[in-house]
Amino acid sequence: MDNRARIQSCALQLFAARGYDAVGVQEIADAAGITKPTLYHYFGSKRGLLNELLSTYFGRLHQEVEPAAEYHGDLPLTLNRLAAVYFGYAQEYPVYYRFQLALWFAPPDSDAFRAVAALNETQQELLEDLFLRATADHGNMRGRHRGYAATFLGMVNTYVALALNGYAELDDDLVYRAVHQFMHGIFS
Repeated sequence: MDNRARIQSCALQLFAARGYDAVGVQEIADAAGITKPTLYHYFGSKRGLLNELLSTYFGRLHQEVEPAAEYHGDLPLTLNRLAAVYFGYAQEYPVYYRFQLALWFAPPDSDAFRAVAALNETQQELLEDLFLRATADHGNMRGRHRGYAATFLGMVNTYVALALNGYAELDDDLVYRAVHQFMHGIFS
């Protein structure tokens, strides 16, 4: 592993374990076995390192989510596909996903929140667009696209958090049950 990759890996582990604000540059450098100037050489700053991590990992997630969110007239199929992508991504990159979830709840005026806000908004808008397109087939959804997008992503992220903490398994059965619950409500 080269210096750049080692720095990213160590920083991600530390950020996911303790939070972005609780980890200092010296701690990252020590964990990676490099000097602070080396970290600054590659990333410019701690925020630059954060931006690089988010760009890399969120970029991968978005590359998978975007095609899964394409609506072709079958909302349950599309939502199953989306849930499976999120669950699969969380299984492949559990440390990053834990970190990403933590960033959702960072203080609004923090560097961490500002760094992730646009990425979170991108996910929200993608899902909103999906639900807007589905209103052509499901008129009763009209005007509710924002709430549906937030609720769906919130549900998916809750199941991922449960799995990351050992309380659920992100498998095909959970994909089906989660989407079924979302589509039909708690009384189905």
